[in-house]
Amino acid sequence: MTFELHGVSVRHTFSASGPAALQDLTLSIGQGEQVALIGPSGAGKTTLLHTLACAHRPDSGNMALFGIDPWKASDGQRQALRSRLFLAPQMPPLPPRQRVVTAVLAGRLPRWSLWQAIASLFRPADPQAAYDALARFNLQDKLYSRVDRLSGGERQRCSMARLLVSHAEAFLVDEPLSALDPALAVQTLAVLQEEASSRKAALVCSLHQVDLARVHFPRVIGVRAGRIVFDAAREAVTDDMIGALYRHADPAPVMDETPDAPATVTLPTRCF
Repeated sequence: MTFELHGVSVRHTFSASGPAALQDLTLSIGQGEQVALIGPSGAGKTTLLHTLACAHRPDSGNMALFGIDPWKASDGQRQALRSRLFLAPQMPPLPPRQRVVTAVLAGRLPRWSLWQAIASLFRPADPQAAYDALARFNLQDKLYSRVDRLSGGERQRCSMARLLVSHAEAFLVDEPLSALDPALAVQTLAVLQEEASSRKAALVCSLHQVDLARVHFPRVIGVRAGRIVFDAAREAVTDDMIGALYRHADPAPVMDETPDAPATVTLPTRCF
């Protein structure tokens, strides 16, 4: 089993007096499974992805990653577990003045030494791998462009190319289609799913495009107010279930996002 959560609750330190971002979640995701997370804004989808990536420590409950509890492991063991994951945030932290080739190859940072990472900033370690990854998203002509010359949609696809060059065994992807037109959204989703299938890697993807989730993902999890409302095969997900999931009834939404990262990053430090 790639991910296991049992009775997990997570509360952000900046919202200590409000409701927990995740409340008593129990969830298992196996190797090779492809799962869509859907739900209204503020439901807890981003917090769930970051919890799976060991970026948030549960306040209660237990979790296991590749069969190991990361929060009972040593710092070194936990870092080794994180290196087997790739977490792709909705707003990819791509340094604006960096070249695209360098930004893409940062997907290999978990396997590189500090000196390899520094050297690749000046002389990209494997430009062909970056080119091939970008080509799968029709971005190969941007290989030596600066990141700040990319559109929002191009930045998102650049982040997905970063995923392709990584050695990750599980992909956690947060709203990868938000800046893409419908055709590019379908293409991008297809590449992600093909890559996950070829590696037999778990893919957990949060989406606001409910129709794409229901068509392309075998398993759909509905999240609302920090709780799992349903966890079902796509054939079992009905319009009534979707309607209830998105019906605005809660007086106060659960905070879903972590504080914004600094706008400018001079040196990428880690990709999960």
